[in-house]
Amino acid sequence: MGSGRRVAVFGAYGHTGRFVVAELRERGYVPLLVGRDEDRLRALAQAHPGLETRQASAGDPAALDRALHGAAAVINCAGPFAETAAPVVEAALRAQVPYVDVAAEIEANRDTFARFDGFARAAGAVVVPAMAFFGGLGDLLVTAAMGDWTAADEVHIAYGLSSWHPTAGTLAAGAVSRERRDGRHVRFRGGRLEYHDDALTTQEWSFPAPLGPQSVIGEFTMADVVTVPSHLAVPDVRTYMTARAAADLAAPGATGPAAVDGRGRSAQTFVVDVAVRSGGAERRAVASGQDIYAISAPLAVEAVDRVLTGRTRATGVLSAGAAFDAPDFLRALSAHLTVDMPLDARG
Repeated sequence: MGSGRRVAVFGAYGHTGRFVVAELRERGYVPLLVGRDEDRLRALAQAHPGLETRQASAGDPAALDRALHGAAAVINCAGPFAETAAPVVEAALRAQVPYVDVAAEIEANRDTFARFDGFARAAGAVVVPAMAFFGGLGDLLVTAAMGDWTAADEVHIAYGLSSWHPTAGTLAAGAVSRERRDGRHVRFRGGRLEYHDDALTTQEWSFPAPLGPQSVIGEFTMADVVTVPSHLAVPDVRTYMTARAAADLAAPGATGPAAVDGRGRSAQTFVVDVAVRSGGAERRAVASGQDIYAISAPLAVEAVDRVLTGRTRATGVLSAGAAFDAPDFLRALSAHLTVDMPLDARG
């Protein structure tokens, strides 16, 4: 448990940030509420009496330093991460505390690996980007499915979402990513990211029961194309999204998630089905749960807890599967996720 240690949450009043604050408190940590909007910080503090607020923006290094003073770690929940990740990582390195974020942006995650890995290794620091539903969960499942394999020919990650009501942050991050790509699509083939103008295809994916066969958008590329190949020898990583969820995301005037339970979760359900193939063999791992935004909180907080308690495998910029024991990490989320892993990955 957190034993009262303070963890700064940058973007604490955002949709995912609120889940992270609640999860930290449940785990015995004391969240420091950090963000640029003083009014929103004050309103959040009213819902969590006794918590300290610290105003800071990504463009103000001195304010970020003050915000992280006395913190044991920082979780960055403020997108677009193309704008916030680098300044907050830099502040974490100056403060000599671990950094975790929930970024789903492919380019922002790629930049974090490329820009900060050497600095983090030299400092003996741990930086874990994409420690969320997209990027982190898929990487953990792939790593668990690989088991004792040291390499594979291809990885397929299919997202079976019942619906997708995007947050304002998701929409803003998507706009930034499209601008950075000049409207092109992206995929990971032959060991590298490729940008292309090919039309995305619709196909069928056979999810486990009870979801069953679903129409999916092929090459609906998510952050897994950064996290998985950052530490696993896999030349092709392909991700898929249920067509109905993709349509929800693209719908004009798309509305955000609506809470249906006491935890603030939406009615959205998900299945993440992973297939790792090598030669003629295939290994699979599956996770299911409720609300893709809510599940990012236990993923991020479990990561922070493991870093602070010395349960990491390396230093530097690390994906979830490289930083942690993937099967054990997934088992630790049993209150939030139902996971089916290969027998040889159960430990």
